[in-house]
Amino acid sequence: MMRGEARERAILDATTDLVGEVGYQALTVDAVAARARASKATIYRRWRNKAELVKAALDAYDAGFNLVIPDTGELRGDLVAVLAALRDKATDRYLALLNALISAARYDPALAAALHEHQEDDELSPFTACLRRAVARGEAPADVDTTLVHDVAEALILRQLTIDRPFDDAFIERVVDRVLLPLINS
Repeated sequence: MMRGEARERAILDATTDLVGEVGYQALTVDAVAARARASKATIYRRWRNKAELVKAALDAYDAGFNLVIPDTGELRGDLVAVLAALRDKATDRYLALLNALISAARYDPALAAALHEHQEDDELSPFTACLRRAVARGEAPADVDTTLVHDVAEALILRQLTIDRPFDDAFIERVVDRVLLPLINS
């Protein structure tokens, strides 16, 4: 029998998988419990509703994702590493998950609030650690706007994916050199 962290991980993974498979509206705590081999009571003890469960799953996913982004020792290399990691993250499965949640949030205020809270958590931004290191090394000003850097990068990536242009190394280097570095040092 799983306990503690392993149980929570199984529940959050099941949640992420099921939202990607069936969408948010069709997601049920029963289905999550069955997939994770957990009881509904276990789930409801930790999360009051489906929106909180989905937010926790996204938080855990992003926190785990951020752990694999390397520290290259310099700002430009770190920014390239973050964007390359975001490219790797932008799988069809992950994009389907985001599309399902964004669509559902238009009609579900609890989900909209949970997604807003998730987006506003700077600790979940893949740029946070990178920019903190840059500030500590003197490569970026202490008042660097992490949220703006994240928002600008995300907007450019979303546009690239939407118009079906390559999210390749050349694009990443252009974004870093022509947009992010000047923005950080402005």
